[in-house]
Amino acid sequence: MDRTPFSNTPASAQYEHITHLPVAVLLDNVRSLYNVGSFFRTGDAAGIEKLYLGGITGHPPKKELTKTALGADERLPWEHAWDAVPMLDALRARNYEIAAIETSLHAVDLFDWKPAFPVCLVFGHEVDGIQPHILERCDTHVRIPMLGMKHSLNVATAGGVAIYELLRKYRRMLENAK
Repeated sequence: MDRTPFSNTPASAQYEHITHLPVAVLLDNVRSLYNVGSFFRTGDAAGIEKLYLGGITGHPPKKELTKTALGADERLPWEHAWDAVPMLDALRARNYEIAAIETSLHAVDLFDWKPAFPVCLVFGHEVDGIQPHILERCDTHVRIPMLGMKHSLNVATAGGVAIYELLRKYRRMLENAK
């Protein structure tokens, strides 16, 4: 499988040196196949490493997922397990920072967060959020700032915001390392 990011699109000079984004995403009990398909598409576009699908989260091949993924479900590596804990434990053993994208008392603002790459972003059920036993395994809780009356985003939209903020931070980190 060719995982060369941006192989079908012209890359700007700021991104030519980035071969992949050292980010994985875990979706635990995300019920909407359209949301899962959107994560495939966003993950592929940003060059993430892998999409982990836990619990009831749907996985290919599914018509609704494929409709929103637009082929990304055939490019982006993915794995499904009914229990997400072993997937998180394996990522932790590989020195990933595990970050819950969830509003909680101790959550840090997405724009203030200083991630320790590689990172695994964890997203939960569209209504109930991330399960407590999964939240306990996370190193960091990150909230997306909300200025309006609604204090939540669609999970796929939140994923796009968080993934692209990590791409921006990773690019900046590489620039500063020069």
